[in-house]
Amino acid sequence: MMKVQRKSSLSAKAKHAAIAISALALLASAGTARASDPLPPDQELEAVTLPAPKPSWVFVDRGFASLGTFIYDTDTGKLLGLIETSDISDLAIDPAGKAYYVSESLWSKGWRGTRQDMITVYDPATLKLKTEIPIPGRILIDSRKFNFILSDEGKTAYVYNLDPASSVNVVDLAKGKFVKKIELPGCASMMAVTGIGFSALCSDGSLATVKTAGAKPEITRSAPFFSATNDPIFDNFGYDRAKQQVVFLSYTGQVYTAKLGATPTIAEPFSIQAAAGVPVGETKPLVVNWYPGARQGNAYHIASGHLYVLMHMGEYWSHKAAGTEIWDLDVAAKKVVRRIPLAEEAGRIAVTQEENAKIVVTNDVGNITILDAKTGEEKFKLEKSGSGILQTLEP
Repeated sequence: MMKVQRKSSLSAKAKHAAIAISALALLASAGTARASDPLPPDQELEAVTLPAPKPSWVFVDRGFASLGTFIYDTDTGKLLGLIETSDISDLAIDPAGKAYYVSESLWSKGWRGTRQDMITVYDPATLKLKTEIPIPGRILIDSRKFNFILSDEGKTAYVYNLDPASSVNVVDLAKGKFVKKIELPGCASMMAVTGIGFSALCSDGSLATVKTAGAKPEITRSAPFFSATNDPIFDNFGYDRAKQQVVFLSYTGQVYTAKLGATPTIAEPFSIQAAAGVPVGETKPLVVNWYPGARQGNAYHIASGHLYVLMHMGEYWSHKAAGTEIWDLDVAAKKVVRRIPLAEEAGRIAVTQEENAKIVVTNDVGNITILDAKTGEEKFKLEKSGSGILQTLEP
């Protein structure tokens, strides 16, 4: 157990951490999950330690310009802790539950002064800072799940960079040091490839595969399989690390499946709308239909092979529109087996990787709704609790 006391002499970053830990201690003791509850008065409070991350947990970024990623238990709806993630940072969870990693950029004077790019490492039990690993730049963009990934059972990190051109920073997490930068023009949204390195989606419609071993990386590209101009692929997708399989979704609703490896294979796509028995999505203007969309619009349940997609009625290029329904797609069967209407429009979606999975959705005002994935029944609603990117513990 540790004790935290806020003092006026603390730095701004330390003050934020102390306030966060104090607030969490009070919330945990009160048994509530409302992030909107007032902070406690200035006093000494006891902070609890957390167990190893569980599949029932969901990690909810508070959203742009509001620091921190909250940890909720979807079994109870309770707030468990807060990881200190800065603006436009990316979170990665060690697959063995030994650390939380944050890829972030900080300035000595707010948004000006000396810039520092790093991977910040936090202890998963206490959420205390363990160390910082300097890196030579990273892309500055709203949080993305696949701009910062781990591979080799959590031993290696890949950080997407744009300094000044598209590249990837390779970091040895075991040794805590930057290794090298790999130039990767026109590509982003990475997937770890076991024994090889990583793959990434490219603007010419291809899938790049990068062999990272050796002094000079080897980069190969598949034949183009989608059009980034006419029907782009969302930068959020389903990824089965164990089977090295990926499920991509395009703006019109085309579903692509790929098997990663030294020579990846990509299957012919099918329409999610056709899988639901409605007209296929088109690129023609002024044609109103069901389309996928939202900021983080799909989530993949690995064990069942089901893709949960936020869908809305609209025209093509309405890909940022929030979802009014969740479509449960059995990818192997190419069939939408359930459509779940939402009481509130949702901009982000995640699913826990359990047998009795829960779907988590958020909206722009920060309301979190937790649903039973099999029945669509609402389990919990947490008001003003986070509107940013969602992540769950994945095998």
